Amino acid sequence: MPQHDERIDRYIAAAAPFAQPILNHLRAQVHAACPGVVETIKWGMPFFEHYGVLCHMAAFKAHCGFGFWKHRLTADKAPPPTGDAMGEFGRITQLADLPSDAELQALIAKAAAMNQAGGKPKAAVPRVAKPALAMPPTFAAALAGHAAAAAQFQAFTPGKQREYLEWIIEAKTDATRDKRIAQAIDWIADGKARHWKYEAR
Repeated sequence: MPQHDERIDRYIAAAAPFAQPILNHLRAQVHAACPGVVETIKWGMPFFEHYGVLCHMAAFKAHCGFGFWKHRLTADKAPPPTGDAMGEFGRITQLADLPSDAELQALIAKAAAMNQAGGKPKAAVPRVAKPALAMPPTFAAALAGHAAAAAQFQAFTPGKQREYLEWIIEAKTDATRDKRIAQAIDWIADGKARHWKYEAR
C-alpha cells in the first residue's frame, strides 16, 4: 500500500477544486510506476523521492505543474517546458492536458531507473590525516598539574584534542595563550569539548 505523507494530503485538500483531481491523479501515477517512492515536502511543494529526488508537482492559482528532477528525461515524450510554467507539461488545467496513464507511468519508471542507476554510493575518497600538533610546553605543564583535566584530555578523540591545541597555538600573545590554557583546563576538567557551547543538547 502506498505510503502517503499527511502534509501532501493537506496540500491537496487546500488546493483549488480544479487542481485536486489533477494532483491526486499525478500522485497515484507516481506510486503506480514506482512502488516504494517516498513522499515529502520541499519548498512548500509535494516532492517524490527514489534514490534522490524523482519528480514534483504543484498547484497554482489557475493551473498545476508536474516535472522531473532530471528535466532532459522527457525531451522526446513531453512538450518543451514553457517559460512561465513549472515542469515538462506546461500549464495543466485538466486531466486531459496530461499524457495517457501508460505514457506517464513509463516516464516515471524511466526517471526512477535513472535515479537508481546513479544512486550507487560513490567510492570513498581516502582521507589524508592531518599532521600531529606538538603540545605547547605550557599547556602540557598545566595538564600535568590537574589530574582530572589530564585524564579527560587523554579520553578525548584526536579531533577534540586538536581543537584545543589549535586554539592555544593560534594565540597571538603570551597573555592570550595563558588565558586560553586556563580556560581550557576548566572546560576539559568538566568534560567539555572546545566548542561545547555549540554542540546539540
